[in-house]
Amino acid sequence: MSRARLIGRLREYYEGSSEEAEHFRYGLLIFDIATILFIVVTSFTPRSLYIEIADVVIGVLILADFVARFLIDRQRMRTFFHPVNVAEIVAIVSFLAPVAGEGLGFLRILRTVRLLRTYRTLKLLRQDFRFFRAHEEIVIASVNLGVFIFVMTGLVYETQRYTNPDIGNYADALYFTVTALTTTGFGDITLPGTWGRLLSVIIMIFGVTLFLRLAQVLFRPNKVTFECPECGLLRHEPDAVHCKHCGTTIHIATEGHG
Repeated sequence: MSRARLIGRLREYYEGSSEEAEHFRYGLLIFDIATILFIVVTSFTPRSLYIEIADVVIGVLILADFVARFLIDRQRMRTFFHPVNVAEIVAIVSFLAPVAGEGLGFLRILRTVRLLRTYRTLKLLRQDFRFFRAHEEIVIASVNLGVFIFVMTGLVYETQRYTNPDIGNYADALYFTVTALTTTGFGDITLPGTWGRLLSVIIMIFGVTLFLRLAQVLFRPNKVTFECPECGLLRHEPDAVHCKHCGTTIHIATEGHG
């Protein structure tokens, strides 16, 4: 297969609108979630040959996905240095390094956030899931908060598990992250040293911000996302027939009533 034909085929899978391409992108989401579950579950078990083999297999699959996306990218070098891609490179090295094990593989979840934010993925989720259409902002805000908690938990676990006797697995790291995020601070688990204190401050500041964002979305009046063709206003009442900002007639699709 020629290089041009290969890139065209990959572009169809990653950017196309065919049913096969949609299934492929759902597969990517499922793979990302499975990778995260693998990292969490294996933190509770001793390292073994089977886990090491699984690390390498996951690393190879992530590398193949990364290379495919790099080939079809129209601004390769600019995208290559995007923070999410840098984090994914670190995750790939972590999975493939025999000594590190899955190490910093938890950074893989950052790609899931970017994947969820792409236009085609959002369009696909709106099309296939009524719940997502009705609660898109709540879902996105929840995902952002969940990803932040998971990444911070991973950082706490990887930086503390060898030196802090209170951090033995992901459950311990998650417990500390949640207590720090909510500023509860029971004090039974602390992160010693300057780095530990700085990490705790980051968790508290950014975690509270994301939590408040979720609360804002949950408790504000329900509106739907529909861009006004004239002024660009995005949020409207579900039964609106005119844009509240400029008065233009709008046609918001509804689910209908049985």
